[in-house]
Amino acid sequence: MTDEYYMQRALEQARLAFDKDEVPVGAVVVCRDRIIARAHNLTETLNDVTAHAEMQAITAAANALGGKYLDACTLYVTVEPCVMCAGALGWAQTGRVVYGAADPKRGFSAFAPQALHPKTQLTAGVLADECGELMKRFFKKKRT
Repeated sequence: MTDEYYMQRALEQARLAFDKDEVPVGAVVVCRDRIIARAHNLTETLNDVTAHAEMQAITAAANALGGKYLDACTLYVTVEPCVMCAGALGWAQTGRVVYGAADPKRGFSAFAPQALHPKTQLTAGVLADECGELMKRFFKKKRT
């Protein structure tokens, strides 16, 4: 499977968030070519500012693996993680992080570029246009 394939699965999660009037960010965690966790933003549903897609996915993946470290895993997320999520990904020692659209206003790379674990591989821009377009549609809908 390709990065694009797994990012499409993350986009499916983001669309679920969009349909729930949540900020449309979706994530999947892949371990040994198998999706072990799927998640999307739930901050409005749970009334919890920490309920980002990445945080939900980290918890679900750790539960699936029976341990807190995701060093053999790749997290695919539709939008660049914020500082909080990047920190959690670092603590989980996530092996690889792949994101779609950059987030120049809230993304970790602008504010805490060292937040990920030193061994974490980072890939940016996978299906960036599609991921970014969903966010633009969501916020345009909010303004009207």
